[in-house]
Amino acid sequence: MDSLSQIVLGAAVGNQLLGKKMGNKAILYGAIIGTIPDLDVLYGKFIDPLTATDIHRGFSHSLVFFLILSPILGWILQKVEHKQKVNFKEATLFSYLILQTHALLDLFTTWGTQLLWPLETRFSLQSIFVIDPLYTLPFLFFLILSMKKKKQDTKRMFWNRTGLIVSTSYLFLTLIVQSIVLQKFEKQLEQNKISYQEIVVKPSPFNIILWTTNVKVTNGYYIGDYSFFDTKPIQFQFIPTQKEMIDNIEDAAVIKQLKRISEGWYCITQKENQLLFNDLRFGVMNTDSTDFQFSFSYQITEEKGEVKAMELPNKNREQAKKLLGKLWVRLWGN
Repeated sequence: MDSLSQIVLGAAVGNQLLGKKMGNKAILYGAIIGTIPDLDVLYGKFIDPLTATDIHRGFSHSLVFFLILSPILGWILQKVEHKQKVNFKEATLFSYLILQTHALLDLFTTWGTQLLWPLETRFSLQSIFVIDPLYTLPFLFFLILSMKKKKQDTKRMFWNRTGLIVSTSYLFLTLIVQSIVLQKFEKQLEQNKISYQEIVVKPSPFNIILWTTNVKVTNGYYIGDYSFFDTKPIQFQFIPTQKEMIDNIEDAAVIKQLKRISEGWYCITQKENQLLFNDLRFGVMNTDSTDFQFSFSYQITEEKGEVKAMELPNKNREQAKKLLGKLWVRLWGN
């Protein structure tokens, strides 16, 4: 999730655990600790961009990392807050639970988390977009109400618990909605007599009303979208994998890395003499079948026998506004 959501979650968990002892200091410490796993993006600035993408939400979001770091943070917190009689055990538990809930929140997103690092498996429920105001804003509202109360005021914990309950309930609501939408897509695929190997359903940006799907078939993918305001049948578009275009370089290290990053959801296209590896997990920005544009595309080149990949630059702000405008219109039904 976005940094603000993780800060609010860490602050609320910290407040719930040690707010009665430390007051708003517990919120401050929780907010700081809640951002630590995402500091892997800073490390990523010192390595090549593709490897940085590969390691994001890896070790820093794993149980191993949390178990190593929690006692260190607990010892520091105990030393800093000894006047508040915070002991090592509760300070360590405080740190661990904040780190763990950070990873659990990320688990609901499309990117997922490598909780069991060093295993390569990423766990991802894909039920919420990385920024969702309906998750974050009510949560922040209740946290602010809690902050305004003194640490011994019963209303302080009441408002904090309310924020945790409301935000967590929303996360589980996304799973319920996702399940309903999945059935809609499966029913339409059955009616269209499309047999498939795998299906993924995820929300469009900032909401859980408009959903998209990637459907894997033998020689490609079907993509489609569905809004709860739709009155017409779901339409699917086909994208061929065209994996044969990289048959001669599929054993190259960078190609294996791209396959790992995309978790097998990719297709190959050629545009203006550029060979492109397209990650399908984050959707298609332009569904024009003559000019598909993907959220993440990498240009494949060969230099002196070495295969390299370079991510294509993000679309400009004007194009992003147009895309959001289209999504907003599409959200209200077909």
